[in-house]
Amino acid sequence: MNIDELRELWLQEEQIAHIQGWDFSHIDGRYEEEEDLPWSYKEIIEKYLKEEHTILDYDTGGGEFLLSLHHPYHHTAATEGYPPNVELCKERLLPLGIDFRECSNASSIPYEDESFDIVINRHGDYDPKELYRILKKGGLFITQQVGEDNDRDLVEMVLPNTPKPFPGLNLKEQRAKFEEAGFQILEEGEAYLPIRFYDIGAFVWFAHIIEWEFPNFSVDNCFTQLLALQQRIEETGYIEGEIHRYMIVAQK
Repeated sequence: MNIDELRELWLQEEQIAHIQGWDFSHIDGRYEEEEDLPWSYKEIIEKYLKEEHTILDYDTGGGEFLLSLHHPYHHTAATEGYPPNVELCKERLLPLGIDFRECSNASSIPYEDESFDIVINRHGDYDPKELYRILKKGGLFITQQVGEDNDRDLVEMVLPNTPKPFPGLNLKEQRAKFEEAGFQILEEGEAYLPIRFYDIGAFVWFAHIIEWEFPNFSVDNCFTQLLALQQRIEETGYIEGEIHRYMIVAQK
C-alpha cells in the first residue's frame, strides 16, 4: 500500500474504535497479550468460591466474565460506572436476578457493611478501606490489575514523554495499602509479558480504546510515528511492547 492508502485504512480503524462491555474481538488474531500469565484469574476465583457465597464483581464491564463463573444469580451482585456499560448491564444482568447497581466511585460502593463473602475486580478501580467495609469477616478480595508500566514502550513509540496515567499501581505499593487497611495477603503475583501487534490498524484501534494510556493519540497527530512502525512490521512481522500485571488475594 502507498502512504495515502495506509492513512485511509488507519483512519477507518480510528473511526470505528469503540467497544461494548470489554470486547476486543475486533482485533482477534491481529494482536496478542496475556497469553502466558503465570496465574489464572478465573481459576483462583473458582478455588475459593462456594455456591452459598455472596459475590460482587466491582467494575464488571459488560458482565461477561461474571456470567462465565455461573454462580447462582441470587447470590451475585455487580457494579459498573461507564455509562454505555451501565445500560448494557441493566439489560443483561438485572433480568437474571443479579443485583446490579451503578457505581463510579470505588470509595463509596452502594452496599451495606459486611455484605459479601467475595469481591472480585479485574482491571478496575478499588479502595482497600471500602472493600474491608463491605466484606464479611474472613471475606476475600481477589483482583488482577494492570500495572503502572503497562504498554509504556508502545506509548513512547507514538507519544514520547507521556506521563504514566496511574503511578503507584504495582504489587509492592498496593500490597502495603491492603495490609494498612487490615487485610492479610493470601496470594500475590506480578508479571511483565509481551504484547504484539501484527498490523498497525489493530494498534490504532487499540490505542483509541485505551485512551488513558495514549492521551491525544490520533492517526493525524502520530502519522509519522505510525509510518515508522509500519516499516518495522514489514521488516519483522510485528511490533512488540510489554504489559504489566499484578494479582492479589486479600482476606479480611
